[in-house]
Amino acid sequence: MIRIASSSSPVGSEVFSLFALLIISLVVLLILRYYLPLRTTPSFYLVPIFFALWLPSIVIILVPVDLASSATPGDDATRGIWLPERVILVSWRITYWLTFALTWFILPILAEYSDAGYREPKDKLLYSLRGNAQFHVTVLGFGSIGLVYFFITSGFNFESVKGLVMALAYCWGLILAIYLMGHGLVSIPRRLIRGASISGRLRRLQSSAPKVYEQMEDSLMNLEDIEGQVSELARRKGGSALGFQDWIEELQEIANMPESQPRDLRFGGESDPVHIPHVVTAKYLADLTRKLVRAKHTRSRYVNAWSRLVAEAAQTQNILDAVASKKLEFDQASSHDHWWNKMTILTPYTRYLFYYYALPSAQIMLGIFLAAASACIVWSEVVKVAFPKLSVIRLSVIHHWVGDRAEVGFAGQLISSFWICYMCAAALISMTEVKVWRGRALVRRNTAHESAFWYAMQVAKLTLPLSYNFMTFLSEQVYEKTIYYKFLGKLINLTPLGRWFDDLFPIVVLFPVFATLFGIYGKVKRLFVGMDVIDEGEDATTNFGTGSWREGRDLINRELGGNSLFQRREEAIARLSGGNSGPVLSIPSARGLSSSPARSPARLPNAGRRIGATARRPIPEEDTPEEDNFFQILGHRMKNTIDTLETPQWMQDFGQGVKKPKWMQGDNNAGESSGNRTGTDFRRWFGGGDGQIRL
Repeated sequence: MIRIASSSSPVGSEVFSLFALLIISLVVLLILRYYLPLRTTPSFYLVPIFFALWLPSIVIILVPVDLASSATPGDDATRGIWLPERVILVSWRITYWLTFALTWFILPILAEYSDAGYREPKDKLLYSLRGNAQFHVTVLGFGSIGLVYFFITSGFNFESVKGLVMALAYCWGLILAIYLMGHGLVSIPRRLIRGASISGRLRRLQSSAPKVYEQMEDSLMNLEDIEGQVSELARRKGGSALGFQDWIEELQEIANMPESQPRDLRFGGESDPVHIPHVVTAKYLADLTRKLVRAKHTRSRYVNAWSRLVAEAAQTQNILDAVASKKLEFDQASSHDHWWNKMTILTPYTRYLFYYYALPSAQIMLGIFLAAASACIVWSEVVKVAFPKLSVIRLSVIHHWVGDRAEVGFAGQLISSFWICYMCAAALISMTEVKVWRGRALVRRNTAHESAFWYAMQVAKLTLPLSYNFMTFLSEQVYEKTIYYKFLGKLINLTPLGRWFDDLFPIVVLFPVFATLFGIYGKVKRLFVGMDVIDEGEDATTNFGTGSWREGRDLINRELGGNSLFQRREEAIARLSGGNSGPVLSIPSARGLSSSPARSPARLPNAGRRIGATARRPIPEEDTPEEDNFFQILGHRMKNTIDTLETPQWMQDFGQGVKKPKWMQGDNNAGESSGNRTGTDFRRWFGGGDGQIRL
């Protein structure tokens, strides 16, 4: 039986815990409302995503409560918020195993289910189970090696199997969490400090504008190509397509393609020929549906990014222009803006003081504070094994000592919650910056269901390993008495290999920290230019560096002036077709903008589509045919890499500074006379000119 921590009743702690759970639930609901359309998202999608975000948020409170609840009886006044050990144990069991099931089974199955492309739920479920079965067979194959090791060291019993599962899940989550956290510990303070410079912020926005605009154009043209396939498919009224007419009509509705609008008018009249298979099958329609839905979400992602960039650039330019008059006025807020943007509390002069002086100063101070916090986390990771008493996090959390025993009070609980929040935030923010996630993105009110499942799965996967890694910063006298250590820590340390991994691997955080701090990623990218080394996403482009800040400034000014190609083409289409003939997807545009490329199904013509780049590379296919095996897929990837390989600049410059020997150059007159000849004479090798040989 588990001993009750104290005979007194923790009524105040229970009320505080219930109030904290209510606040966390409201915050999670607001996050879901911000990124997902709640009215159109199925409930069996929302509930798993809610719990995948809610359970890791509980850990931020459960760890400090567990630290305080492990205090000895009789010191209730110094241990802050505490609960009975039985309540803590049940909470950890529910949190861990439900998070485990969501991470490895429920969320992956629902993610593939939402991205299947089939119409019938049975076909979607079979497609999802088939894809996840291949992944789990691979995981079990590698896990069998660890199972043999556990059986040798701990014997064959249920605890060994449970310890293996929990240890492997922890190790995999810790590997990913340490890398992402190291990147975020540098990225967050640097972004705040750099953002304090208003002119520098505007220059960075203008420099990134051509790339964002190019990505938006690529997404629009990719969607146009897929809609062309749907249009050609809709023309087939017989043959094998006759049995899929309902499915084809649904594709037309998804693509917003009414029959009254002709294809030539819609696609500019110069579209490339579309190839449709002679025999239309359910598999082909599922692939086409999947590509269409992905293309629409990709279009929404880059249109939203372009709108936010233009709005931020316009606001930054207004702040700089207000320096002379000392009065700052923003454009009229639109209906899509937040409620705080619609409020007018500050006067023009106080608004100028706030945005030009107060806000940048606050950003610098916050950036310096978070930079110091990042340095403390990295330092604590390095010294926690060799010199544990030098850990800054340990000294900041442990404030009370009862004899020789260290205790955690209420102040230590608040500080520990801050450390866990910052470590998790650094890891989660890195997922939106490091381009290795197959083009998944979070878009306001229009996030794809598959992307929402994937990000929720990462949140659930990373929080538990980071929370236990934080506990190891503290004194062993503190965290070894916690329920979390008895529940998870003992199984991790069950074998010497698990203990060594838990103690030594977090030092690897130095690699992403130095790589981000000194720009090693950019140097590797420049060294292997043309090779897909860093940006491994499916939507990553290879035309990095195209355009300049002047070109970005022109693009932004043209968009703000209402003279964009999208608006002119939209007006021309409206005049020719007599108005909008069907409902279209509406995406909130930037504040003060008169038009957005996502408000109309009109597309740019083939000629003159690209502004800001001289050439457009073909967009690689998103999906590999299911008939290809592993070696065929690998061969295609290697061929595409070799075809797009470019010679690095340092190899192009190699040898240009080496001069020829004098005996190979010859006289000046001889060189001038021989320069007019078109033939080749071996006597020139020896400096000879008109029939003479120099020795």
